[in-house]
Amino acid sequence: MFTGIVTEVGKVIAVRRETDRLAFRIEMGYKDLVEGESIAVGGACLTVVSCGENWFEVEAIVTTRSRTWFGDLQIGDEVNLERSVQLGDRMGGHFVQGHVDGVGEVVKTTTEADALLLDVAVPDEIDELTIPHGSVSIDGVSLTVNEMPAPNVLQVALIPYTLEHTTLGNLKTGDKVHLEGDMIGKYIRRLLRDRQGENPN
Repeated sequence: MFTGIVTEVGKVIAVRRETDRLAFRIEMGYKDLVEGESIAVGGACLTVVSCGENWFEVEAIVTTRSRTWFGDLQIGDEVNLERSVQLGDRMGGHFVQGHVDGVGEVVKTTTEADALLLDVAVPDEIDELTIPHGSVSIDGVSLTVNEMPAPNVLQVALIPYTLEHTTLGNLKTGDKVHLEGDMIGKYIRRLLRDRQGENPN
């Protein structure tokens, strides 16, 4: 479990592709990371398979690659990082599972006063979970939906702190982003679908 509060931006320093296997090594500053630990990389929960001083390595299996942009990772790319929540931690964002629901695409960026407005085209899976002023995770960052300016498009407003301390400040039109819909919305959707499928008699 995560909160969508990015604690560090890591840099990809090695990518290994072997047939259907994808592994990548990330440079970071965490001092007590251990093998087997869960960590959110760009919003996707992955397992640390090995680590050393200022680096760790993770693998993306076929199901993870099918719903993320990890297949496009290159050496030098930066990724948002968050370690899993511990009991007693502050819940500064929202409930984020690290289960990427799909990939969106930045369709517009607009500067308004001290904020950057980001319009993202989203798949149906995310659109039906999204409401204005609700929560969404983009590349692992917990954000509030500012508005929904068009069908299958959501807009978020990024404050200067977020722009400076995450990878979102580097996004431009056409870039792909990981999306995770609101967890509570997922349960409500499932309950409603089950109820609609019940025999009214």
